Amino acid sequence: MKSAIIHDWLTSSIGGSENCLQAIHEIFPSPIFSLIANQENLKGSYFENLEIITSFIEKLPFSQKKYRSYLPLFPLAIEQFDLRSFDLVISSSHCVAKGVLTHPHQTHICYCHTPMRYAWDLMHEYLQDANLNHGLKGFLTKCILHYLRGWDVLSSSRVDHFIANSCFVKKRIEKFYGKTADVIYPPVDIENYSLHEVKEDYYLTAGRFVPYKKIDLIVEAFSEMPDKKLIVIGDGPEKEKIQKKSKKNIEFLGYQTNEKMNYYLQRAKGFVFSALEDFGILPVEAMATGTAVIAFGKGGAKETILENETGLFFEHQTIGSLQKAIQQFEIQSWDPKKCRNQAEKFSKKNFTQQFHNLVINKYHESNHFSGRRRNSTLASF
Repeated sequence: MKSAIIHDWLTSSIGGSENCLQAIHEIFPSPIFSLIANQENLKGSYFENLEIITSFIEKLPFSQKKYRSYLPLFPLAIEQFDLRSFDLVISSSHCVAKGVLTHPHQTHICYCHTPMRYAWDLMHEYLQDANLNHGLKGFLTKCILHYLRGWDVLSSSRVDHFIANSCFVKKRIEKFYGKTADVIYPPVDIENYSLHEVKEDYYLTAGRFVPYKKIDLIVEAFSEMPDKKLIVIGDGPEKEKIQKKSKKNIEFLGYQTNEKMNYYLQRAKGFVFSALEDFGILPVEAMATGTAVIAFGKGGAKETILENETGLFFEHQTIGSLQKAIQQFEIQSWDPKKCRNQAEKFSKKNFTQQFHNLVINKYHESNHFSGRRRNSTLASF
């Protein structure tokens, strides 16, 4: 069985989708097709010496840093990959990877991180955050997103089987594509995060400083609670603006290594997470260290956190709602071992076993129901 893996873009090796890509490649070693690959950023990573085939996007001016500016060309670019020689095509998709062209004698399985959020249900929020909800530039952006929605639905029919990374994403696939999906949660490398039962008197939040992460909300909430210490880890375009909203009880540490992240997670009284995420790896990593979580009560967090056992939810993305949850959090007791046990459900080992078995079963089903006969050896998988 000859397989190929399709991924939207490889500009970093540290994101959640890249962790999934690595795990998939370890199960099914294959050439990786990607719109763009930033070889400089991939140095020293798992992907450095792999076979990666890129699209014409990589040859365009400033594509290494400004690749998102070429979003209208992504559908065309992904369709140019020649996959005729492969039996199995696995796409790791949060944008256009699922839209590759395959023929009837191939099996295409898509691990869907999410349908394009900025083109669907979060479009108005993205436009507002980017100040694109008015003017000529805003009008052109809306036209592009309208075109992408049509292509997104059309290209979903090219997938034989969808796998969603959460039940939340499964519902979005059903809503936007009219397709059913199995659910396999992403691999969280919990072995890199060790249990620590002794906690210190500070809260922790982390993530990229971009609008939808709502780190500004957390900073503003703690700025009004000067008796509670907050440590913030991360970087991004909103950092300076957010720092201006902070008070003396809030400490910004910038980007930190995995080792340092583990250290601060282990000792935090609680981890605060305010984003609406399709899955959300950080809350699971926090629980892996024995730290309970305060999270916005929608999206993937509802599937990973056990309410009143490994964390609490706040109902609205508002300062008052978060502060109320923090006050409730402090009058409850939290068992670090129970947090760790919950995190272990999302281990890389579980992902590997479930993903391997489902892909092989779907591959066999496709062959059986289509009446195809192939000379393929699956015993090695």
